[in-house]
Amino acid sequence: MLYQIIIIIHIFLGIGIVGLVLMQQGKGADAGATFGGGASGSVFGAQGSASFLSRTTAIFATLFFTTSLGLAVLSGYQGKKTDVILDAVPAAEAVKSDVPLSQGGPSDGSVPVLDAKLPEAPVIKEVEKPAAAK
Repeated sequence: MLYQIIIIIHIFLGIGIVGLVLMQQGKGADAGATFGGGASGSVFGAQGSASFLSRTTAIFATLFFTTSLGLAVLSGYQGKKTDVILDAVPAAEAVKSDVPLSQGGPSDGSVPVLDAKLPEAPVIKEVEKPAAAK
């Protein structure tokens, strides 16, 4: 339950960081503001918009990294030990008793033998190469 709550907070923090970064003005926007767009930062005051948005972004980023570390710690303590090498090897299947074995094969049922004969491989004849023109 705690894991799901942290994931939800983590997603909202990520969306908040993206929104705050998109709302901030770049350094090149000051030159454009002199030609008629100077009122865009007046909501937070003359210097307030840059400091408010940058502080909020820094706080969200710190919380985002904290939730990332919390999720990593919680996922590491699942209570079960796993071995990457041994868990990757599939278990061998047992020989099924309903598969008939051919006559003359091993009687312990360990190796099934086919009765059908395989066709012979076709013979490829070597073709003479034409002599190169001089």
